[in-house]
Amino acid sequence: MDVILLKDVEKIGLRGDVVSVARGYARNFLFPRQLAEVATPGKVEEIRKRDSRRALQEARSAEQAEAIAEKLRKTVLRFEVKAGPTGALFGSVTPSDIADEIWRTRKIRIDRRKIELSDPLKRIGSFAVPVHIFEEVSVEVKTLVVPEGGELTPEQEVTVAPGEPVSEPVSEPVSEPVSEELEAPLAEAEPGEDETAADESADSAS
Repeated sequence: MDVILLKDVEKIGLRGDVVSVARGYARNFLFPRQLAEVATPGKVEEIRKRDSRRALQEARSAEQAEAIAEKLRKTVLRFEVKAGPTGALFGSVTPSDIADEIWRTRKIRIDRRKIELSDPLKRIGSFAVPVHIFEEVSVEVKTLVVPEGGELTPEQEVTVAPGEPVSEPVSEPVSEPVSEELEAPLAEAEPGEDETAADESADSAS
């Protein structure tokens, strides 16, 4: 059946997209979580008109695109989110979230489909989010994902491309092989925690 996504759904589509999904998936997952609604002809036409109006506010020439890119290079987006002790988010920051924040803070209209995230941001940190503006004009927008009521550590403030590991590798090799039980926590550890784990392992070995 055809549905209209009310929020970005990973591997399905972005908010406002009309997508075809299995009826059971829609009824058992999308509808109860208010992630989608039935795509009636009237609602689809309403979305089409809205998208057409928004398209008029986007860059329509290389000169306009360069001016927008210059503003976005100076822009820092900030999202305060709920996160666990390892920095993993209780949710994610999606392309639609980023497009909305660019509009809210800079009054620049960017099509959410032009925010080139292969996956939503799912951990705290500083990210360089690629945004395609017009033809060959693109820019990376600095995006801070911080825990609610907190700030990033100096290590977390180092800007990385989405998808790159945030934590630094252990500078000193561990004297004993790392077991599979230790390997998983280290991969999810906050920047700096991996060095602590390495020191503790070295002490126990001695």
